[in-house]
Amino acid sequence: MAKYIHSMIRVLDEARSVEFYDRCFGLKVAERLDFDRFTLIYLANDESETELELTVNKGRTEPYDLGDGFGHVAFSVEDVDALHARLTEAGLAPRKLVDFAPGGEVIARFFFIKDPDGYEIEVLQRGGRYK
Repeated sequence: MAKYIHSMIRVLDEARSVEFYDRCFGLKVAERLDFDRFTLIYLANDESETELELTVNKGRTEPYDLGDGFGHVAFSVEDVDALHARLTEAGLAPRKLVDFAPGGEVIARFFFIKDPDGYEIEVLQRGGRYK
């Protein structure tokens, strides 16, 4: 059986991205591997074994074209309302909270926020299938 271990996104500014993911989700640098042409930064926290890999291509100055193939990364949290309020207060501009109830019953409560490179992040209330 395969084990899902990380997702990778390309970022322009290592410090800005590391600070964002720490501030929003408590992800800390688990490992940093520096090479001639790029740097890999693995972010993690105690909530999950899965990591987010940030790739910084050295010398890159233009923002990445996210295209229409990327969807989003998702995090589940214990208190989505509290995190939304904290991120709003911090000026990080999370979008509005949504109660998703396609059949009349709420199956998810969430909001989206963009990271410094424009990647969409879905933040869900922990519960049900969103553990």
